[in-house]
Amino acid sequence: MPPQPYGAPEGFAPPAPAEQYGGYPPANAGPFAPPGAYEPYQTGQYQPVSAHSGSHQIAPEPQQNQSYGEYRQEIGPDGLVRRVPQEHSEAGAPQADQPAGPIYSWAPPPPPVTHQPPPPPAYQPPPAQLGQQPPQGPPMGQVPPPNWPGGPNPHQPAQPFQPQHVPAPGQPGHSVNDLNLLKRARRAPRSGWRRAVHKATGGVLNPGESAADVVYRDLVDRVNQPVRGDYRIAILSLKGGVGKTTTTVGLGSTFASLRGDRVIAIDANPDLGTLAHRVPRQTRSTVRNLLEDQHISRYSDVRAHTSQAPSRLEVLASEQDPAVSEAFSEADYRKAIGILQSFYNIILTDCGTGLMHSAMAGVLDMASSLVLVTSPAIDGARSASATLDWLDHHGYGKLVERTVVVVNASRRGASTVDLDQLRKLFLDRTRAVQVVPFDDHLAEGAEIDLELVSKPTRRALLELGAMVADDFGYVGAQQYRHPGPMGH
Repeated sequence: MPPQPYGAPEGFAPPAPAEQYGGYPPANAGPFAPPGAYEPYQTGQYQPVSAHSGSHQIAPEPQQNQSYGEYRQEIGPDGLVRRVPQEHSEAGAPQADQPAGPIYSWAPPPPPVTHQPPPPPAYQPPPAQLGQQPPQGPPMGQVPPPNWPGGPNPHQPAQPFQPQHVPAPGQPGHSVNDLNLLKRARRAPRSGWRRAVHKATGGVLNPGESAADVVYRDLVDRVNQPVRGDYRIAILSLKGGVGKTTTTVGLGSTFASLRGDRVIAIDANPDLGTLAHRVPRQTRSTVRNLLEDQHISRYSDVRAHTSQAPSRLEVLASEQDPAVSEAFSEADYRKAIGILQSFYNIILTDCGTGLMHSAMAGVLDMASSLVLVTSPAIDGARSASATLDWLDHHGYGKLVERTVVVVNASRRGASTVDLDQLRKLFLDRTRAVQVVPFDDHLAEGAEIDLELVSKPTRRALLELGAMVADDFGYVGAQQYRHPGPMGH
């Protein structure tokens, strides 16, 4: 069938005649360009475009010639595109305060008193093409108006973009140490059936540490507490034969074997002390030779006068020649400590049995803490209590409060003295009490090798070292606040 002519809808009046087009094409002619080389429009019916689908009606061309500049395109309520004369548009145009259709332009609110950046340019949507719905969002590359659905609210201040992985101001950030980046393997067990299973399977099965292993590791950590400056420990006893020298070597060897710093023990006994005989003798030099050496400027210069045990404990021997009439005085001790404290972190002093000899005043004045050795016997307990009384009456009450009492079993067999009651007796006045069981290797009186000491005794020495090391922080703080010998 031949195409039917497209008639004008009901109620549509063709515009009044106007002047013909000139030699230039009209602006924005769009799909309704006049036929021919811009010749005057011919009255009649508009023929449809062959490419048109025919699903929508198209408004007819005006019946008379009009000037193209006096028309504008408008989308009617029925979705048809019409040309409306300028006079008709201006006369029937809706007022600005009473819009008759959807508004796609946005006018910014009046600026507030404070200075703000100018609003973005208003978004003007293009006219919808024939058969298409109005655009639902701004085209790519254009800024949408603030009141566009899904856009920012113009009545609320814009918040700066804050990524979720960036902490808020004032909040601590995450560091690499806070993250669990490594899946650490279990520590190998040290004892018991766990260690046997671990060794039998070649490490394939690792039951982990037992409760005893965890306690042991905690003791080692306490022994390894840092020392500020140097820490001086005086080991004394009024009664001989209770294991004072043995305790000095055992405690010093524990510190030296577990810590990485330097530990030395000095023999301050004026009556031919035996400390040098408990370690392998590497030199014949004594504390007197150290004091007479005028060329000490490095650690190797001091090391030439000391002997070292397998545990890395160094020992500075006392004078062994009975013909030497000059006794070890307080001035000698202070000078020796002044040299040693520049090269060693922990200095142990094996004192004599008397409290009234001249060197004892310097030992007590420069000591950071005391280790009082006694035996699990009535006479040993009385001598230890008398020592504490003497220290209290001579102005060393602070040392008594930080004293560690060692009940050393120097004889084989169980003692008839109640050790619990003895411990309570000393805990009322001192900081800690440690019982060291009898050991055959220590009782020999020869060189002491910590590897040959029995496990119970070695564990007791470890606990003793942890008790003494608990005082490192207090003395370090005192030296920091009051520089000088023990903050005096």
